[in-house]
Amino acid sequence: MKALNFILIILCSAVLTAQIEIPKASPFSKVEQDVGLTKITVTYSRPGAKGRKIFGDLVPYGRIWRVGANESTKFTVDSDISVMDNNLPRGTYALYAFPYEDYWEVVFHKNTEHWGDGRKAYDPADDAFRIRINPVNNSDYQENFLITFDEIDHNSCNMLWIWENTIISIPIAVDTDSKMMEEIATGIKENPTAQTYYEAARYLQEQGKLYTQALLYLNKAIEIGGDTYYFYRVKSMVEAALEDYGSAINSAQKSLELAQKEDKDEFVRMNEQNISLWREKQVKSKQ
Repeated sequence: MKALNFILIILCSAVLTAQIEIPKASPFSKVEQDVGLTKITVTYSRPGAKGRKIFGDLVPYGRIWRVGANESTKFTVDSDISVMDNNLPRGTYALYAFPYEDYWEVVFHKNTEHWGDGRKAYDPADDAFRIRINPVNNSDYQENFLITFDEIDHNSCNMLWIWENTIISIPIAVDTDSKMMEEIATGIKENPTAQTYYEAARYLQEQGKLYTQALLYLNKAIEIGGDTYYFYRVKSMVEAALEDYGSAINSAQKSLELAQKEDKDEFVRMNEQNISLWREKQVKSKQ
């Protein structure tokens, strides 16, 4: 009996040793995107077209699709967002779609435990919400299903689903501004450094708001931290936004000279372009 057990153990070990890992036909992928202060993560599998007609055939119209292959596609956000005026609290959701020829229903689903499309277990009552998206024709052929992000700024982005000659673009909005204004207020209140003042001013300048306050912050940054080409570059742009072109030109010239000393060629060129532009505006403003 001992000999038999030993033989069985050897045979089982041989079988386990002989197992090999087979590459998946639809490889796993993960995309992470920062939008303002929010991180979005999507995990999914990427099937290939392989000469097949996709939508209306491999992916039938009017039936649930898992937005990829293998297990359901997961969408995770680390703060609350908005999708076409639908609030989506921070957390992880399964993405599903119901494609039709003229439009798609895109689903953010709260149950993430279904395997694949969860067709038999899927319950619409677990939808966080559904939105309707019109597909756009893609002139460039996409072989493997792709999820990516584009048109990204501090407050929004578009999540793109691209396969074959079809693009689905899903607009996402995040509330970066209220978070940033809180961060600025806290940072300025709690032992601010020159960099604190600079970052606060740069954010205000990029958002096109509170220029007078931004200028105060920049003057404070220069007072504490000394002359730097990037302090003066942002200062010049704030002054130009306030239509104080004389001061903007002087600040840009200072930024240019400091950039030259550090061999920051791109900042030299950008300052030169701005000086030329603002001199023209200065002349027009005096006419």
